[in-house]
Amino acid sequence: MFFIGIDIAKNTHEASIIDSFGKLVSESISFPNSVKGFEKLKNYISSFDIDCDNSIIGMEATGHYWLSLYSALIDFGFNVVVINPIQSDAFRKMYIRQTKNDSVDSFIIAQIMRFGEFSESSFSNENTFALRNLSRYRFSLVDECSDWKRKLVAILDQVFPEYSTLFSDIYGVTSKELLSKYPLPEDMLSISTSSLAELLSKCSKGRFGMDKAKEIKEAASNSFGIKFALKSFSFQIKQIINQISFLEEQIKEIEVEISSLISEMCPVITTITGIGYVLGAAIFSEIGDISRFEKASQLVAYAGLDVAVKQSGEFVGTQTKISKRGSPYLRRAIWLAAIVAAFKDPALSNYYQTLRNRGKAHGTAIGAVARKLTNIIFAVLRDNKAYIPNI
Repeated sequence: MFFIGIDIAKNTHEASIIDSFGKLVSESISFPNSVKGFEKLKNYISSFDIDCDNSIIGMEATGHYWLSLYSALIDFGFNVVVINPIQSDAFRKMYIRQTKNDSVDSFIIAQIMRFGEFSESSFSNENTFALRNLSRYRFSLVDECSDWKRKLVAILDQVFPEYSTLFSDIYGVTSKELLSKYPLPEDMLSISTSSLAELLSKCSKGRFGMDKAKEIKEAASNSFGIKFALKSFSFQIKQIINQISFLEEQIKEIEVEISSLISEMCPVITTITGIGYVLGAAIFSEIGDISRFEKASQLVAYAGLDVAVKQSGEFVGTQTKISKRGSPYLRRAIWLAAIVAAFKDPALSNYYQTLRNRGKAHGTAIGAVARKLTNIIFAVLRDNKAYIPNI
């Protein structure tokens, strides 16, 4: 059996081949991340009478750069294993000469394949991979939208600092429509109270009317906002409102697509308290094949929700934090679900309140709930059975 290690980079990869005794078959080669590069790799492998049946290829999950080569090797019939870079980093420390270069890295990856002490990265089937892509893309859109909302608040704090008291949600439909048409206090004062009331009533479907219009007029007339460069601020507010609305519409569209996929692939995950279609899709797609984990504690560690204890000699730290190693997307999704479950799931809510009564901080208690929630996720996916809360 031959073991091929490939060190992944953006433009050029490096490959090393070792035999079953751990000896290099030849010097490593570099090859570009292209069709010609793939042909070079195949020729290099076949020149030693190595084929799909007598070899295992290993590579690190380095960013997204490994995907094209992985896809090509799989299509060609090779047995390819994708490992987490953390594993190769740990293995590298076993070597006295801890030099960091591509040749050494590809050799180390090949050795990891030979020893078989590895766990594959969570690259699953095509549908799961597609769902993961969409879920991660949604997270990026949500983060971008949040950035624009913070920028809007920063500008309003300068030109109309009182505005935040007028609406419970300044990003709501009524508030956005008002700001898009009348971004500054001076603009809101330029229209009649009745016209303003009509606009508010239409946007809020009758929730707001004359009283809210008078309140806005009063706040605008007594605003302590700056009075210079107003045209530039007005322009920014209008553009930012448009950007937020555009992103929110995109998020709605992608959530429809995500919900459709997860309802077909793993509807059982949405039976867990705090996990709807969107978070369920993120959790399921990041985990991949649940059989990769023998027990729930491994999934907890994979999500980076395990507790990292600082210890040196006889000293043991009293303050513990989660390790935050593993998939940040999975950790984020479980954490968000835990915030809901801590107040809505009977058992988890009781657990959360017990921790709070013992003096634990909110974040610490939520972290503990997140770990218990991960145990529930593990059991539900392993058994493919709906979750029934303990009342």
